[in-house]
Amino acid sequence: MFVSLPSRRKTALRWATPLLFTALWLAFLWSISRPGDARRSLWLDWGALSTGLTHPQDWWATLQDGSVLRLFTALFLHADWSHLLGNLVFLLIFGLPAERVLGPWRLILLFLVGGAISNLTAIYTMGNPDQIIIGASGAVSALIGAYLALFPGARLGVVIPLGLFLEFVRAPAYLLIGVWAALQVVFAYIGPSFGMVAWWAHIAGFAFGLGYGVYVRAAIARRLRKRHGF
Repeated sequence: MFVSLPSRRKTALRWATPLLFTALWLAFLWSISRPGDARRSLWLDWGALSTGLTHPQDWWATLQDGSVLRLFTALFLHADWSHLLGNLVFLLIFGLPAERVLGPWRLILLFLVGGAISNLTAIYTMGNPDQIIIGASGAVSALIGAYLALFPGARLGVVIPLGLFLEFVRAPAYLLIGVWAALQVVFAYIGPSFGMVAWWAHIAGFAFGLGYGVYVRAAIARRLRKRHGF
């Protein structure tokens, strides 16, 4: 006979993902409350520019005046509702389960560092000079990469249109995320046909998140085994 003994350990509160969700939402509401010229000035002051870091002395100058922080502040600016809502949906889908394993502080670190690396990649790959780089897409891509590394056997729900009906199916996460990642690479080469989107930033964020997830997965497994006593 086996008797189940319920654990007295309470489930840790997942506050990092809701905090990031709220911060992105409030930053957008604040930006759209400003007139058109003031809003563009906000992007220029806090967004990342696609030029200006071509020489070592440029890096030293950004460190001295603090403008390097724009790699991080740009994550909280979005151009429109569709830009914001897409990132918020993926933040919740992949951020909440990733936070359950990573913990809140590791998740915030992944979001910020992955987003900054994505913006830095966009700076060196954008074809047009002096474009403003904004949005949390690169940071969310880092969460997607970490999710794949942490939950390689997970299954994700997807809705498939079949004529007049919608069919809900569950597919392996590696398949859906793999297709998404492949599309980012394709769009990186034909991206101008789909508007000004920093596709290479998505790829860089995904690669960083995937590497980060692989790196910490063993340490997290040891921590969970220790927590549960086996």
